[in-house]
Amino acid sequence: MPWRNKRKLYGANRNYSISRKLRNEGKTNDQFEVTLGVLSLEELIALKLELASKSVGGKLYGIPLWYSLPDITKDAVLKYAVSAARTKMEAARFLGVSKEYFYRLLKKYDIDSFFEEKTLDKK
Repeated sequence: MPWRNKRKLYGANRNYSISRKLRNEGKTNDQFEVTLGVLSLEELIALKLELASKSVGGKLYGIPLWYSLPDITKDAVLKYAVSAARTKMEAARFLGVSKEYFYRLLKKYDIDSFFEEKTLDKK
């Protein structure tokens, strides 16, 4: 089988994992990820919007949600591409964009700081 699962043993992205980042922050666990995997993307987005609207009394007025969707989805896909690829150039090829445009996207969506490990100061 020519398509073997390649481990990310090298490259700048080797430590980038959305799942690991969220687990380290205590936002997810095995059970949550299994439950999440059962939901479709559409169900997940709708549920997330419903939960957000509950916290503000059921209304999300004043938020240009419809016009924000392209940026929200591009941010999510960019984070996935960086976490799935071994290098940034591999991520750019995965997305089908030029190197220059890819680096502009990384800066715009501040992807590198998303994956930085944040230490909790315990005093």
